[in-house]
Amino acid sequence: MQFVEYTTDGPVALIRLNRPPVNALSMALAAELSEAFAAAAVPSIRAVVITGEPHFAAGADIKEFQAAFEAGEEDRLASDLGGAVLTLERLAKPTIAAVRGFALGGGLELAMGADFRYLSTDARVGQPEILLGIIPGAGGTQRLARLIGQHKAKELIFSGRHVPADEALDLGIADRVVDDVLEAALEDAHTWANGPTVAYGAAKRALDEGLRLPLEEGLAVEREGFVEAFRSADAREGVQAFLAKRPATFTGE
Repeated sequence: MQFVEYTTDGPVALIRLNRPPVNALSMALAAELSEAFAAAAVPSIRAVVITGEPHFAAGADIKEFQAAFEAGEEDRLASDLGGAVLTLERLAKPTIAAVRGFALGGGLELAMGADFRYLSTDARVGQPEILLGIIPGAGGTQRLARLIGQHKAKELIFSGRHVPADEALDLGIADRVVDDVLEAALEDAHTWANGPTVAYGAAKRALDEGLRLPLEEGLAVEREGFVEAFRSADAREGVQAFLAKRPATFTGE
């Protein structure tokens, strides 16, 4: 891949955007992200960290907008990145976006596809598309409202302002603000990678899918996840370890 670096450290995949100087999200980069997320879906990978430096991703590649106007490819601009974010969101394992510098526009949309967002102290996030006369198109309106509520999401999207890390933490966009964001993300990813991966995936699906459904249907999704996790080898190990008063050794199976 030209714009994405995919490496592994045991059961943890590190996906690093590499399109200097600001990791502008071109359609080619979006396609490579989809490829990297698909690679991380294998059972041997049990947690994922996505990052970029010096900026996570400062937004879409605006130069492609003019070509899209002329070619009538407006839908592709949104669907390519939106599809990549959806692939990330659906990974049945813990995922962390380690954000340095700017995560703006599509950059924030990408980060919101992860389960958790860790920000460096100098990070800035936002959805500034309105300043170009457009709106977020890769999930920004939907995921931001689900994270922080519709009213506050409207304020951020209507203003297009950049949100500093400490405010992002207060709003609920960020889960942690730390000096060395990649180190913190990798440390937590390795902790989760040694956990019950089947149960993580089942819980994630119940939360993500269930909250979009009426209560009774959401409860049905939860029961399906409970049965799936209960039938896993890790569930047997967890119960046996509890009864034997020893730490559990989970294998992700």
